[in-house]
Amino acid sequence: MSETINHQRRRFLSIAAITIAATQLGQSGFANAQSSHTKPAVLGMMKSGTNTSFDSLKQINAGVLNVGYAEVGPANGRPVILLHGWPYDIHSYIDVAPLLASAGYRVIVPYLRGYGTTHFLSSETFRNGQQSALAADIIALMDALKIDRAILAGYDWGARTANIVAALWPERCKALVSVSGYLISSLEVNKMPLPPQSELQWWYQFYFATERGKLGYEKYRHDFNKLIWQLASPQWHFDDATFDRSAASFNNPDHVQIVIHNYRWRLGLAKGESKYDEFEQRLAAAPAIAVPTITLEGDANGAPHPDPSSYVKKFSGKYSHRTVKGGIGHNLPQEAPQEFAKAVVEVDSY
Repeated sequence: MSETINHQRRRFLSIAAITIAATQLGQSGFANAQSSHTKPAVLGMMKSGTNTSFDSLKQINAGVLNVGYAEVGPANGRPVILLHGWPYDIHSYIDVAPLLASAGYRVIVPYLRGYGTTHFLSSETFRNGQQSALAADIIALMDALKIDRAILAGYDWGARTANIVAALWPERCKALVSVSGYLISSLEVNKMPLPPQSELQWWYQFYFATERGKLGYEKYRHDFNKLIWQLASPQWHFDDATFDRSAASFNNPDHVQIVIHNYRWRLGLAKGESKYDEFEQRLAAAPAIAVPTITLEGDANGAPHPDPSSYVKKFSGKYSHRTVKGGIGHNLPQEAPQEFAKAVVEVDSY
């Protein structure tokens, strides 16, 4: 049997496994605008929130961190790394991960620096939230886990991190799923003011630029982040238990420092580390991403996000975009897990 036929068969079996798993896990109504590049996979519908926890967490030293992560699926499966955003955590993938595992993938879901059980190995390490530092963390994690190449998928901070790995280390990224598309930041571009309505959406960045904001986030991080969830996903009716599972990860002792530094660095109000200067110089040129990519967007994303037409040319490899309908907000993998899982399977076949 030819390699092409084998690959098609693996893709068919992966999609079939996800279909079976999704059907078993429940029913809900999500629709999406399909890409013209691939035949849409027919998946059973699954209600978000079906699962509530990962069976166990692992820890591993990787770079400057000891990383906490969930791992599901066969150890010899094709690796997929799922990256969360702010203010969320690994529970964004609580339903996506078992779907992909049932399709034969080895799924790794790490806590980013400043979240959950991930912690710095040294108290002397600068608590840096700049974009290339988070991407370097993922390369270090892959090295520690002896993963040469993986599919990367994410949203918010996680999408930006996956974008950067795909742009700077394309040999480590087999394919990419990115919610809200191309999110690589340029400090020079960030200096340019936006129209007032757009600036209004960035209110929390300006708040974090002040000492009042830092103290406020430290004191009210639970309520602050719950408000962000509500604003970013206005049609997602999550319950307190769902939020509280993720909110526990914000009690990380480095969380506030990482978040504040991330947003101050973006505005040019805080310095990064010189060891990342070369990476940032390359990223400032807005490099194209050549690995196969699917971008996703929820039809009710209340967080700031670019229009898909603005980034389509940033993906120079095989590429497609789809909008996930049904009142889907910013936390797309948790709100529409079967659509996110399907995108991972499809991009693997590109």
